[in-house]
Amino acid sequence: MTHREKAEQLLQQQYHCSQALFGAFADDFGLDLKTAFKISTCFGGGMRQGGICGCITASLLVLGMAMGFYDSQDRELEIYGNKKTDEFIKRFTEGMNGMTNCRDILGQDISMPDGMAAIRKEGLILKKCPDALNISIEILEEMLSSYLKDITESSIDLEDIPENNEMQSIIKSVSKLRRFRRNVNNLLLSATKEIAFIQFDIRKFKIVNDLYGEKFGDEILDFIKKQLDIHCSDEQYFVNLRSDVFMIVTEYDSEEWLISFIQKLDQKISNFKDVKLQLSYGVYTVEDNRMELRQMEDRAAMARKAAKNNILANILFYKEQFKESLYNRKFIEENMQAAISERQFMMYLQPKYSIAKNEIIGAEALVRWRHPERGMIFPDQFIPIIEENGFIRKVDYYIWAEACRFIRKCEDAGIMTCPVSVNVSRVHLRDDECIHVLSDMIKSNNIPKNLLELEITETADDQQVSLKALQLKEEGFTLLMDDFGSGYSSLNILLETPFDVIKLDKKFMENMMVSGKGRLILEQVVSMADKLDLGLLAEGVETKDQIELLQSIGCDQVQGYYYAKPMPEEEFFELLKKQQAS
Repeated sequence: MTHREKAEQLLQQQYHCSQALFGAFADDFGLDLKTAFKISTCFGGGMRQGGICGCITASLLVLGMAMGFYDSQDRELEIYGNKKTDEFIKRFTEGMNGMTNCRDILGQDISMPDGMAAIRKEGLILKKCPDALNISIEILEEMLSSYLKDITESSIDLEDIPENNEMQSIIKSVSKLRRFRRNVNNLLLSATKEIAFIQFDIRKFKIVNDLYGEKFGDEILDFIKKQLDIHCSDEQYFVNLRSDVFMIVTEYDSEEWLISFIQKLDQKISNFKDVKLQLSYGVYTVEDNRMELRQMEDRAAMARKAAKNNILANILFYKEQFKESLYNRKFIEENMQAAISERQFMMYLQPKYSIAKNEIIGAEALVRWRHPERGMIFPDQFIPIIEENGFIRKVDYYIWAEACRFIRKCEDAGIMTCPVSVNVSRVHLRDDECIHVLSDMIKSNNIPKNLLELEITETADDQQVSLKALQLKEEGFTLLMDDFGSGYSSLNILLETPFDVIKLDKKFMENMMVSGKGRLILEQVVSMADKLDLGLLAEGVETKDQIELLQSIGCDQVQGYYYAKPMPEEEFFELLKKQQAS
């Protein structure tokens, strides 16, 4: 159960906000609930006077348990704790639109009998307090997760960190990291050979955790640690930096030796039980031993991230241009939230055409990002990043809502409305929320369900995804298999998932024009789709020759630059109007 779920449950059980919040974190610090409730008893109701919200006081108790000091002479920990207190209060105030007092949040003065009576009568605690609880928990979880980084980079003595269940694992990790860096610093001072930093991680490790469970993920990490212990000599140092990210520092004679070393390691750790792991390796060969250690680590990290996004190679050596990629990532992560709130994300629509009728039969909704300073930021620059950090959910919801609004706009204008398809990423197919969100959008815009089509990528192949797709089908949505033929599992997915339309990956177009075998395969796909009563649409159509070839084998529906590039919705709206008028 999450901190938020625990807090909401305790609030429902009529514990006040301070008790509910502190109780939610009690287990993290080895406290039983009874003790936690007693400690936080007197902080409810703005300390019974309608003053400072009990969520604030309870949150400061949590921060104190995690980061507090007990030695009155330890000025560094005292200053650090004060800084974190100020940070929490500032963020809470911003999140609550300037409200920090209980009387302001509840809209009643709890110190007065009439105010208390109104609070009870109207059930204001259950109506108003959850917002303050959720904001507090969100801030606390972020601050606690960043605590490891803070104490790693500071000079705070680990012995001074309070001992509790949550902190013990942090202390252990930090201790290993500090020992690693101490050993590496000594190596840099005494090395007789060249030195390399090798950083690696598991590609799509989150998906592995989602598929097999976090316990299985932990077993993988333990397995890698054991293999590193076997593979690395006493003069080679390694550490688990965080989650699935590992670092090795070693002396070497040549790049060939480094690559061989990594390849041998990869052979040992890429298979765990029946799961094939794909790993990305970034290598930084030290040019100046006087460079700060963190800079060396950062360069290895840049190379690793570049390798992670490279489908041709899983081992990359650091290059200066990787810095630009890192800066771009930082820019995107810092600006993505504002892009949503300020409507910088825009929906573009790319028409789908019938070759025989030479008319629009649908459109795909795509996202573009128009930044006020940088101008247009294209999907290949930001989609991989927001998929990795989970922000893709918010962007997808935004585009889904825009697509529904556009369909409603066409309906209201009396324009012949064609289906608009939206992309549904794997992350949405792993929970029930997307079904509810889509259904609510359809309902609130009062549009026919068949006009909002859902595109699911061909590579999203697992049992849970297929089950969710089946549920979407049962809800009445039209399902399109996107990028058919881009992976290895297309036919398997067709067996498991009730798709209505196959969208041929643009690689088919490329191969079909240069290979007789490519044309033969495509003809068989067309025949299969016909026998299975599936619609078929070819993507990436760019030339007249492609059009003629598709016609000759019976594929009528197309999408690509030959007919139209993705365009702003206003432009597509005018195209529909023009088509209807003709």
